[in-house]
Amino acid sequence: MSLPIRTQLKYWGIAAAILFLALWWLGDIILPYVIGAAIAYFLDPVADRLERLGLSRALATAIITITALVILLLILLLVVPKLIEQALDLFALAPQAATNVQDFVSQRFPDLLDQDSTVRKMLASVGDSVQSHGVEVLQAALTSAGSLINIFMIIVIVPVVSFYLLYDWDRMIARIDALLPRDLAPTIRKLAHEIDVTMAGFVRGMGTVCLILGTYYAIALMLAGLNFGLLVGAVAGILTFIPYIGAMIGGILAIGLALFQFWGDWLQVAIIAIIFFIGQLVEGNIVTPKLVGNSVRLHPVWLLFAISFFGALFGFVGMLLAVPVAAALGVIVRFVLERYRDSALYHGGDTAGRAAARAEAMRASTPEQDAP
Repeated sequence: MSLPIRTQLKYWGIAAAILFLALWWLGDIILPYVIGAAIAYFLDPVADRLERLGLSRALATAIITITALVILLLILLLVVPKLIEQALDLFALAPQAATNVQDFVSQRFPDLLDQDSTVRKMLASVGDSVQSHGVEVLQAALTSAGSLINIFMIIVIVPVVSFYLLYDWDRMIARIDALLPRDLAPTIRKLAHEIDVTMAGFVRGMGTVCLILGTYYAIALMLAGLNFGLLVGAVAGILTFIPYIGAMIGGILAIGLALFQFWGDWLQVAIIAIIFFIGQLVEGNIVTPKLVGNSVRLHPVWLLFAISFFGALFGFVGMLLAVPVAAALGVIVRFVLERYRDSALYHGGDTAGRAAARAEAMRASTPEQDAP
């Protein structure tokens, strides 16, 4: 005999409240474990494919871990120092950029920038603030003992957590499945499968899209002669997973730096703009549809809200968890709406209407993008 719906909701609500409190209390302590779990989830299909080729799970996990560590080491040695150097140079350049803007505006709109004008004071203040506070924050993040310890913990803990979770992934899923309430197990498995499809399509697909676009922007902008091309490419690539925001920030940053560096050479500025235009054209029409597809069903507004909400509640950890939580809530909301449309509350005593609604829900089970 199954528990009443009200009792089930009470228990599941208590479990969700405990989980939220644990996330809020632990905060950044669990950051390496969240990153490690995300990496294990991302790489599990690779391990499964190696197993199908005849390798044991242990050997497949070892090969994946060693390859990932070699790639990470190369990035840390070759890319990260250059990114830090360009970031420091960019912050140091802020006052000169503000001065150039003042000169440009004063030549064309002299009345706006007299000696005591608000615009002039604001531009000078912005330039000085970006230089002083930006450099201070970056240097503090790189040199403070706490930050170094956190970076060290991430570098050490993440590979260990990823290795063990990747090695035990299938067994962990089997153990969790064995603990499911027997009456609800089929429904939970169905929802979990839909959540996995949604989340895997977005995380793995968009992760690949971010890597492709970041690499393209960095190489293309450096070949075009932009001084901070690697930094701009990295920023644009990382932010690509946020719909429209990544392209907007990356494009504004690149074109703004191009105007500062190549002022008067409009062909060079146009080349930088064309690089971003081509990147967005290829991403929107080829890369994202091919790697992510239309089955993800995470509406951009819903995704932005989830990132903002969980980021405000739980900080950076919350931003990492926003996508899986948004995917899970989207699947659950669609499931509840399907049940509602099939219920007596919606149709009353109309049995024929209930059957028609069920058929309609089955036909509409794979729309292009639903909200949430």
